Amino acid sequence: METRSAKKRRLLTIRNDVVEAQGGTTDHISELPDAVLHHILFLLPIKTVAQTSVLSKRWKSLWSTFPDLDFTTFNPNATVSSSDPNSNRRRRKSHSHSPITANDMGFITQVLTLSHKHSDIRVLRFRGRLSFSRLNGLIRSAIKHNVQELDVEIATDDYFNFPRCVVASKSLRVFKMKSRYPGFRLPPASVMTGGFQSLHCLSFSLVILYNQPSLSDLFSDSSFPLLKKLSLDACFGLKHLHVGCRALEDLNLDNCFQLQGLDVSCAKLDRLRVVSCFDGYVAKSWVRINAPRLRIVVWEDNSVTDSCCMVEDSNEMHEASVGLLQEEDLSVTKLQSVSNLLLGLSSARCLTLESRLVEIISNSNYFAVYLHPFNNLKSLELHTGFNKNNVPGLACIFRSSPVLHTLILKIVNDYKIERRKWNRDLWDMSSTEEEQYWESQIQTLKSFLHHLKVVEIHGFLECENEVSLAKFLLKHGKALEEMTLCTGHWKGRDSLRRQKIRSQIMGFSWASSNAKITFH
Repeated sequence: METRSAKKRRLLTIRNDVVEAQGGTTDHISELPDAVLHHILFLLPIKTVAQTSVLSKRWKSLWSTFPDLDFTTFNPNATVSSSDPNSNRRRRKSHSHSPITANDMGFITQVLTLSHKHSDIRVLRFRGRLSFSRLNGLIRSAIKHNVQELDVEIATDDYFNFPRCVVASKSLRVFKMKSRYPGFRLPPASVMTGGFQSLHCLSFSLVILYNQPSLSDLFSDSSFPLLKKLSLDACFGLKHLHVGCRALEDLNLDNCFQLQGLDVSCAKLDRLRVVSCFDGYVAKSWVRINAPRLRIVVWEDNSVTDSCCMVEDSNEMHEASVGLLQEEDLSVTKLQSVSNLLLGLSSARCLTLESRLVEIISNSNYFAVYLHPFNNLKSLELHTGFNKNNVPGLACIFRSSPVLHTLILKIVNDYKIERRKWNRDLWDMSSTEEEQYWESQIQTLKSFLHHLKVVEIHGFLECENEVSLAKFLLKHGKALEEMTLCTGHWKGRDSLRRQKIRSQIMGFSWASSNAKITFH
């Protein structure tokens, strides 16, 4: 059996032979600058990086000064366990999504303790379940090493208070704190105001803000002079929010369902995303958006507010998506709020309207007068149940899109609504009610029909409303180049009927000689 010393001599001989075969070259990797080697090591899991410290004194030094500590690579599927005991049992049974263990947290503490006292930490990321005192200790250690990016996802047995040492940090550029149930509390406004002077990106998840109304004015230039990206998720007790950060470019609000008032005034704001806020069970709700450089807006799963004012200033708007929650008949005040929201998005070039909004436009005569034209709109995606009542609403939207290039219809099939199948053989040759309606709209849709080039209809089931629209667009779309009809899976005798309907559609009169129809 080979002894340890003999094995070492053999490996050394092999290394020398390799070096000699390469013309006397040396270990070029070890000669690279520390910054380059740190960048290479950042591509490896943190435990693998730690193991390189045994190679030589040089590599031990590299490890002790390694600035990018991403402890989430312990387990690529690692998440913090939730409060649902049943889900915890399911996780343990499947042996997946395991949280970081106590030993792992001990390793993190040891690494921070052994880090060179003169070396800075550029990135620190970790996930786990731990006590507030241990969390506070880890963050304090990171702040002492002038951490620039701090990304934490933790669960505790009780509410915990936000670590105050973060507020005064002069090195921190990115701070993300994602809490699991039961969440964390922020310090009073007197502590928070005036801090975060170097922060560029802030993300909070599951914050408890009950009885702290003063924090609604926290996001201002005095506290966040350099903030460019702000994300707030599941902020319980947040009723009013004012955001006035001069440098802010990206604002993301999720699951703040108790929100009653939102005031955003940011000259550089480029992207606004508000999802699952405004639950609709309050006496009065309002929105004011003053962002002249706003380019992307996502406004989805929100109740209709009682008032909305979105300053529509220039042609900066590129993309917008609007989806509203199901509500009963809307008052005139709320219809006006919807109209004002769409007015603020009227310069968009790409627009997506969810099915509830299409229904609101269809079921009210208000929008026949007050739907502002989308004069820059090139691409429109509509989600609709495509029942008979929605046809006037679709015509209203088309009429307000005079230069549209691409129309995408995604049909939401509601099986509670009976939709009449297309079967031309059972009808006389006179036009159907839907066809007559579309024919009556030719003059008001003239510009729309002269610009439309691409049509996609997804969920096409060959029902009367769908076929009538396809026929109308083929018959009068003078610029039409491509129509794609995406249907479901047909089997047996249904497939024969499908082929028959395809033949009928192909036999319609076409206004454009360049048009092509594709079935999927």
